[in-house]
Amino acid sequence: MSKHYIQTNESRLEVVPERGGIITSWRVQNQEVLYLDEERFANPQLSVRGGIPILFPICGNLPDNTYTLNGKQYTLKQHGFARDLPWEVTNQVTQDKDSLTITLSSNEQTRAVYPFDFQLAFTYQIDGNTLEIKQQYTNLSTEPMPFSTGFHPYFLTVDKTQLKFEIPSQEYQDQMTKETHSFNGDFDFNRDEIDVAFKQLSSQSATVTDHARKLKLTLEYDDTYSTLVFWTVKGKDYYCLEPWSAPRNAINTGEHLTVLKPQASHTATVRLTANFF
Repeated sequence: MSKHYIQTNESRLEVVPERGGIITSWRVQNQEVLYLDEERFANPQLSVRGGIPILFPICGNLPDNTYTLNGKQYTLKQHGFARDLPWEVTNQVTQDKDSLTITLSSNEQTRAVYPFDFQLAFTYQIDGNTLEIKQQYTNLSTEPMPFSTGFHPYFLTVDKTQLKFEIPSQEYQDQMTKETHSFNGDFDFNRDEIDVAFKQLSSQSATVTDHARKLKLTLEYDDTYSTLVFWTVKGKDYYCLEPWSAPRNAINTGEHLTVLKPQASHTATVRLTANFF
C-alpha cells in the first residue's frame, strides 16, 4: 500500500489513497494527533479503526442496511462505501501550502448499491498546525442525487477524564436509547460505549482540550455540516468527534439530506487545528 506524505515545518500528514483515501497519521510538532489500530489496518477485510475515514454517501447505519429510492430497495453498509474503495491521486502540490488531491468516481460496484454517477474530489492541505479538507461532490447523473457526507476522525488520548469539551449544542441524542439529554460539557466515561449525536448546533466550531496530552483541538466545519457525533469505547485510547452533513438514516428520512441536481457540484470544507501547549 503506497503512502503519500504532505509535510511542512510544523506538521506531517500521511494518506493511503487505496484504503479509502484515508489520513492515517497527522503529526504536529512531532506529536501524533490521531489514533490508528495498526492490526486492523493491516487486514483489508476489516474496517479501519483510526485515522480519518471518509463517510459517503451515508453517515451511520440504516435500518437493516437498506434504503428505498424510486420504489427500489438498495443495500448500503454503515457509513457507505467511500472508506472501503481505492481513491486516485490526481494532484500533489508542494509549495507554500502543501496539498494532495484524491478522487473517487462511481463504478459498477458503487452503482449496484447507489445508482448514481458521481465524482468526489478531496484536497488535503496543511498550513502550519491546521489541516484543511476541501471537498467537491459532483453529480454526473441525469437524476437528482441524494447523499450525506462526513468524517470519522479518531483522536489519540491517554486519559479521557482529562478531556474538556466545548460543543456548540445544549443537547444530544443517545444512539443506543434514542433519548435526548441535556449536555453540560461532560460525558460519563464509565459507560462501555458512548454514541451520541448533537443535532442542534449553534456555531460552526467545536474544541476539545486534552489536559493530559496538553493538546487543544479545534474542529471547524461549514454549513454543509448539521450534526456532530461523539463516539468512544471504554478501555480504548481514542475518542471520535465526527462532522456529519446529516444524521443517520437521512437517505430514508430526508433529514438534512443534500440533493444535488444533475451535473451540479457541491463544495464543503472541514478544518482541524492542533495546538500543543
